[in-house]
Amino acid sequence: MTTTTPPPPWALLAELTHACPLHCGYCSNPLELNRRSRELTTADWVDIFRQAADLGVLQTHLSGGEPLLRKDLEGIVAGAEREGIYTQLVTSGSGLTGTRLAALAQAGLRSVQLSVQHADPSASDRLAGSRAFAAKETAAALVTEAGLPLGVNVVLHRHNLDVIDGLVELALRWKADRIELANTQFYGWGLLNREALMPGRDQLARAVESVSRWREKLEGRLEIVWVAPDYFDGVAKPCMGGWGAVSLTVAPDGTVLPCPAAATLPGLNPVNVLDHPLRWIWEKSKAFTLYRGEEWMSSPCRNCERRTQDFGGCRCQAFALTGDATRTDPACSLSPDHAMLTALTLTPPGDLSEVVPRRPTVGPQASAGA
Repeated sequence: MTTTTPPPPWALLAELTHACPLHCGYCSNPLELNRRSRELTTADWVDIFRQAADLGVLQTHLSGGEPLLRKDLEGIVAGAEREGIYTQLVTSGSGLTGTRLAALAQAGLRSVQLSVQHADPSASDRLAGSRAFAAKETAAALVTEAGLPLGVNVVLHRHNLDVIDGLVELALRWKADRIELANTQFYGWGLLNREALMPGRDQLARAVESVSRWREKLEGRLEIVWVAPDYFDGVAKPCMGGWGAVSLTVAPDGTVLPCPAAATLPGLNPVNVLDHPLRWIWEKSKAFTLYRGEEWMSSPCRNCERRTQDFGGCRCQAFALTGDATRTDPACSLSPDHAMLTALTLTPPGDLSEVVPRRPTVGPQASAGA
């Protein structure tokens, strides 16, 4: 196990709540959601940001669920701002008003990332499981009118990959500074609905062509980020920049993880920030040291020249596909399990009607606004 002190993290994903008014079938949140009664208080989050700043964190994504459901969001933003941490709100836009945005900006909010499911309003609403598109459009206008940077985030799958052109045009219409086109990561609800969401190779090829064309056309005008799908290109991704390398996640109840999906891994024993200092968790806890560095690696990762670039790929994906988090990520073409993943990409495409919508599984307290 690695014993040297790791470099400090620079980013923190603050999952303020699992409650959400949307029911997206690709959601990567856990199937078992935290109750609202277990969520951290304003004071808890303020102290977390104090500890995070001391540790070296420079930026936080305020996410969920839907963070706007937190009535104390302004106080949380202000706490991060006092510590010099850059805040970005990751939101569906539902519930955002001019008054609320002004209060958040006054508290120190620096930018907004707005999710959208499709370029067509009715299709977007179907994918979100809620009539949310109009609220998104309103939110985009409010953000740009307030002078805050706006990013549009789209999770891509077989039911929207063919509308890249429309999505880029929508980002331009909404005066966004950036659009992130991120292919579905199959964790949580996304894993549950994998067969219905899996795209075809021809779809991906057309999407890549569209992205290349728009990047050339809009260079210097709109930043277009393309997050390639792990299942298709034969190259494992350095998940989160490497295990416990650059970022940490704090769940709504205070559990601290190397990434949002890591709660599914057996033997991790993650600890809560209410019980241990954030610095100790980052530097010493089992959850962060178990797969940090190279000592845990087996063949073919151990002797691979890419091991310092992809770090063996994603531990959560390795576990989801093989049942063993220590194996080489099957996304890598060198993995002995790669054929298993290739077979999944050849599965006949599913229909949107087959998607199981994200629903709270822990009772009414978790479903406020949902």
